Amino acid sequence: MTWVLGILYFITGAVTITLVLLHSGRGGGLSDMFGGGMGSAAAASTTMERNLDRLTVLLSLIFVFLTVALSFVLDS
Repeated sequence: MTWVLGILYFITGAVTITLVLLHSGRGGGLSDMFGGGMGSAAAASTTMERNLDRLTVLLSLIFVFLTVALSFVLDS
């Protein structure tokens, strides 16, 4: 059980970091490298950016849940 939670924890953390880096901030971020190089006002309103936000929040919540689950498993 600990191994499965640990592997899921690692994968979720890596994907969450990747999604955060794909967000376009003031400087554009890594999303400019993949064709997302629009102005920050126009890029924030696109459907892709909103879906990226939703996916990042979802994976962050899963990451927090896995953190709590691992703390309970490793404590007992």
